[in-house]
Amino acid sequence: MRGCPPLRQIHLAPNKRAGDCGVFMSTVAAPKEAPWHAGLRAARANLLPGLALQAVALGVVLAYYYHAPTHAALARLATLRNEVGVTFSIVSTGLCGGVLPFLYLRFLAGGGTALGWRHGAFLTAFWAYKGWEIEMVYRLLAWSVGEGHAPLIVLTKLVLDQFVYCPLFAVPQTVLAYAWGERNFSTRAILDDVRAPRWYTRRVVPVMISNIGVWVPAAAIIYSLPTPLQLPLQNVVLCFFTLLLAHLARQARR
Repeated sequence: MRGCPPLRQIHLAPNKRAGDCGVFMSTVAAPKEAPWHAGLRAARANLLPGLALQAVALGVVLAYYYHAPTHAALARLATLRNEVGVTFSIVSTGLCGGVLPFLYLRFLAGGGTALGWRHGAFLTAFWAYKGWEIEMVYRLLAWSVGEGHAPLIVLTKLVLDQFVYCPLFAVPQTVLAYAWGERNFSTRAILDDVRAPRWYTRRVVPVMISNIGVWVPAAAIIYSLPTPLQLPLQNVVLCFFTLLLAHLARQARR
């Protein structure tokens, strides 16, 4: 949904090794490769993990509506979520998008992918902020489009999320953030890249394409839940998708 986990470049050129900060590898076109082709290449690499996570997310939604114990457990989670407020979103998203992937890459991935603590702090801070941002998006959509899981409501939220919010703001923002980390926090390097021709086409379009197959179905599933449960489910998909892609990236480098 947010355009981030698919930033991981699963396909590496022959004999090319990823940098020391493997979590920041971007889905970008190789020389003379069309951006849409780079996006489709990443989408193919993400297909099986995406399908697996969509199945898990769909199972959670179906269990919420048709399995009484699951419904009761998730209802308690929704109550906790409402009591804690936006702090829940900040902490849970920072944990799922930043802390857990960082710990995996630093201590378990091996193969030259260990990250410095500075990168871990950056990932955590970035995703903690995104938790607040995503919470505001969910609230705005619930206020403007409505609550409930009627097909028209879910479809409208999906379109606004994936085809307005993501291409105009979420994906460019995340591409810039991950590229900044990939370049060891060199603002000058990022500015030089942005000033180069066709930055949006080169950097954002491949990520948008790679996102569609994973996050469009996932977003439809997420919006089928009540608003207080949407961000927790998004966090689950985000966390496990990030870990799966980190694992695939590690395998590709071997």
